[in-house]
Amino acid sequence: MATHLITGAGSGIGAAVAARLHARGDDLVLLARDAARAKELTARYPGSRALVGDLADPDRLSWAFSKQAIPERIDSLLHIAGIVDLGPVGELRPKTWHQQLNVNLIAPAEVTRLLLPTLRASRATVVFVNSGAGLNAHADWSAYAASKHGLKALADALRAEEKPHGIRVTSVYPGRTATAMQVKVHSQEGKEYDPAHWIDPESVATTIVMALDLPRDAEVNDLTVRPGR
Repeated sequence: MATHLITGAGSGIGAAVAARLHARGDDLVLLARDAARAKELTARYPGSRALVGDLADPDRLSWAFSKQAIPERIDSLLHIAGIVDLGPVGELRPKTWHQQLNVNLIAPAEVTRLLLPTLRASRATVVFVNSGAGLNAHADWSAYAASKHGLKALADALRAEEKPHGIRVTSVYPGRTATAMQVKVHSQEGKEYDPAHWIDPESVATTIVMALDLPRDAEVNDLTVRPGR
């Protein structure tokens, strides 16, 4: 039975991955922003544990983790949480940049740093759920795309640094996926939303679980997933 630490397990792709791993009997450690959210998540996945830490405030993650029991073994660290706010460069204020950079880039870097000794001991797989915006930036997507381009750099550097320790690092780049985030994006774009046009979160979950289950003689570095319709 493997142990997986998951961010973003409350909805969308993260919820699909958590449900898949829970159903097969794996041990889940779910990162929650506060105690109330932790209680909600552990109730949804009986037998799971929670680790409380607010990704929106990465400077306090070290303090938060120091007050809790960190799992002795982590077979995979799944960075799935993310936020998005669109807008042209000429209108985006620093607060909007900071929010997306904190949650989408700096917090994953800090969580990884804090857990690195355990990840090394476990020869873990680290998965960064990135985005098509992490490969190409379009108008009105500058802050989000910058955070995701940075996440690619983080993953690439971590892979090179930690290969001698047996850590595998995978970046997954989903196209538009039928999640609550996509509802928000369509609202900001002023477009009608039809989930049937986009990737089902379960399909992205399938690719993530595949990367986790790959035999140790191989690793998936970068995996791009696009809508099939």
